[in-house]
Amino acid sequence: MDRLTRKELKTDRFQVETRHLLDYLEEHRPQAIRYGIIVAVVLVAGLGIFFFNRHQKSARQQALGSALRVYQVPIGSSELGGYPNQAERDKAALKAFSDLAARYSGSEEAAVAQYYLGSLAAEQGRLADAEKAFRVVADSNTAYASLAKLALAEILAGQGKLPEAEKLLRSLIENPTLFVSKEQAAIELARLLAPTKPAEARKLLEPLRTDKRGTISRAALTNLQSLPAQ
Repeated sequence: MDRLTRKELKTDRFQVETRHLLDYLEEHRPQAIRYGIIVAVVLVAGLGIFFFNRHQKSARQQALGSALRVYQVPIGSSELGGYPNQAERDKAALKAFSDLAARYSGSEEAAVAQYYLGSLAAEQGRLADAEKAFRVVADSNTAYASLAKLALAEILAGQGKLPEAEKLLRSLIENPTLFVSKEQAAIELARLLAPTKPAEARKLLEPLRTDKRGTISRAALTNLQSLPAQ
């Protein structure tokens, strides 16, 4: 059977099926009207969900913006809208990010809040809390998971958990993202391996010496210089 005949048959079949559908709707007009109403209700509900989600996202973004402003507010006189000391500001930021993460759990904004909770904990020397927060983000299906893995690797390395830190960095090299490039992960892995596996560290860094991105090439050269002579 040639292509034209198949095309004609396909067109004829469509026309026949369309006619059957129109005949059926004519014979079952009351049911069709009822089903049409059901479809309309489903569409309205879908639009409602869409606008609700849109509103929710706006609320989440506003909450995140407020938390970030607390985190970034300058230390100084409370009369000027600041905080009298670092401890007070950190306390306020901790509450703001914790509330956001709890209220909007599972969202991208909550992941950002968890990331900042990890950063605050690390700055304060609470490494167990930092590790816990970074793991939440690293295990999430968000764009910030790679950033959390990078931070988590540093925390783990500081705790002497070198094999797990190495595994995380190698996974970032294999799966680079917009936030963590392959080269950045390679430099961090080289730093981790330098004390025990300097040859492998050098192998990671050498190709990056001439990278067109200045930050990458400078970081590679700096870390190469810290390696023992061959």
